[in-house]
Amino acid sequence: MAEKKDSAKKLKEKLLMQRKNAYHRISDKDLKACDKFCEGYKDFMNKAKIEREAVIYSIDLLKKKGFVEYKEGMKLKAGDKVYRNNRGKAVLAAIIGTSPITEGVRLCAAHIDSPRLDLKQNPLYEDTEMALFKTHYYGGIKKYQWTTIPLALHGVIIKSDGTSIPVNIGEDEKDPVFVVTDLLPHLAAAQMQKPMGKGITGEQLNIVIGSRPFKDDEESGSVKLAIMNILFEKYGITEADFISSELEAVPAFKAKDIGFDRSMIGAYGHDDKVCAYTALMATAECKKPKHTVVTVLTDKEETGSDGNTGLRSAYLEYFVADIAEALGSDARTVLSASECLSADVNAAYDPTFPEVNERNNSAYINHGVVVTKYTGARGKAGTSDASAEFTGRIRRLMDAKDVIWQTGELGKVDEGGGGTVAAYIANLNVDTIDLGVPVLSMHAPYEIVSKVDTYMAFKAFEVFMAD
Repeated sequence: MAEKKDSAKKLKEKLLMQRKNAYHRISDKDLKACDKFCEGYKDFMNKAKIEREAVIYSIDLLKKKGFVEYKEGMKLKAGDKVYRNNRGKAVLAAIIGTSPITEGVRLCAAHIDSPRLDLKQNPLYEDTEMALFKTHYYGGIKKYQWTTIPLALHGVIIKSDGTSIPVNIGEDEKDPVFVVTDLLPHLAAAQMQKPMGKGITGEQLNIVIGSRPFKDDEESGSVKLAIMNILFEKYGITEADFISSELEAVPAFKAKDIGFDRSMIGAYGHDDKVCAYTALMATAECKKPKHTVVTVLTDKEETGSDGNTGLRSAYLEYFVADIAEALGSDARTVLSASECLSADVNAAYDPTFPEVNERNNSAYINHGVVVTKYTGARGKAGTSDASAEFTGRIRRLMDAKDVIWQTGELGKVDEGGGGTVAAYIANLNVDTIDLGVPVLSMHAPYEIVSKVDTYMAFKAFEVFMAD
């Protein structure tokens, strides 16, 4: 009997997949590196809550690592490091490899926008002696989650004379914060009878910004006037300047360790900054790659990737074309030989809500980076569906370099699903697969990721770029 048990055990290890927690597999050396890496990630999350700030952070880091801004017609050679800033809301970086550019590039693509509340173009109003901002939510949110939490205001105001005024209010401990109100439960009987998705409407996501009237003025609108006067004294703006502004209300929470064991990180915007940061750091640390490396941190993924800073735009293709031309080739040849990791998150299995997931094909916290062959909704709508050959190549690479990884889908087949930028890159005839970090409470104002999964994402991008 003992012999049969041993035989079955060996056969099981040989033939069946074994799910193992990364903490049972990671070395002490990597664990220390993981904790140190995640301290840097938390700093990034506190400094780069919106796409404009992520671009500034990224370019500052790239410059420190020897990257220079790419200029049209620039001569390039192996080892050169260049970047391009696309309108302050997306950034591309490249390291020229030692192999001919005709062998393609190693491309990593992540997005730096996250769900939030945008101010409308004419946002400021007064009602019953309170001043408020009207908002238009951005991306897929549960609207009720955005009430009664502290909000910070980030973005830019372009004045009538073209002057650009950066805005960041609510992050410093001395700053005021802003809030969307909600009904007290004593008066919310009718509200609580509504479906969850209709308990708070988009037009009710109004941000309270003040209540003190202008001096001794008893005229109607004096609170609005007082707020506008504060903004004029601080920024030199008038109400009309809101028309040419991009102001985003985001949670004022700081990135913090989660759990007694500090094994996880809570923050606003893990989707998809956890992949953006890991890809950025892998690029910054990459040295003398064989194949040319191109990393793009893009905007507008949460609203469909449209616009000239989203990946349905041609700006990525143009950047590759410029590099290809500088090295004696063309974009079509280079892209057709290229490979891409579409760096985006996946949903982590939540034991509190098991009914929406299929256990065998879910991603789990602390089980490593997630390789997702296809995304999409229901019948794989909106996905590129990586080939078996390319999936096999990534699988072999991760295993060979001791990257702890797993695979997973975004929920049960008929539950809904979601998409990434993978399809837009695959449409350029590039072999593409999704790879990223599993997230709990995705699209909530405060999301959760595992530190070890975050670090394994960094390692995955690092080995992909070096291969």
